[in-house]
Amino acid sequence: VQLQACGGGLVQAGGSLRLSCAASGRTVSTYDMGWFRQAPGKEREFVAAITRTRGSPYYADSVNGRFTISRDNAKNTVYLQMNSLKPEDTAVYYCAARVGGVSRWRDDYDYWGQGTQVTVSS
Repeated sequence: VQLQACGGGLVQAGGSLRLSCAASGRTVSTYDMGWFRQAPGKEREFVAAITRTRGSPYYADSVNGRFTISRDNAKNTVYLQMNSLKPEDTAVYYCAARVGGVSRWRDDYDYWGQGTQVTVSS
């Protein structure tokens, strides 16, 4: 599967963005999906994940209550709605796919999109 992430941009603190991750080659319903982010000089970290079957979401503590992950299997796309953005959310955001259940560990994911930049100004 090929993943294409988009929707990043520059936003003021308190604002919102919606990231999209479109899949091609295989249907996204085949995979458990995750979003990760990487800020300059930092490790790539888990943000959110959603299960293949029930669409159950999982979140990092730092984004819980502000971000919402969802999937539209008919459109072959996974979304990350980001509200109440903070400067510390600034990072390149990546979507990822795996088979075998959601995971918070980046090394568990088999397929990655190219990343989209999110910059939150104070």
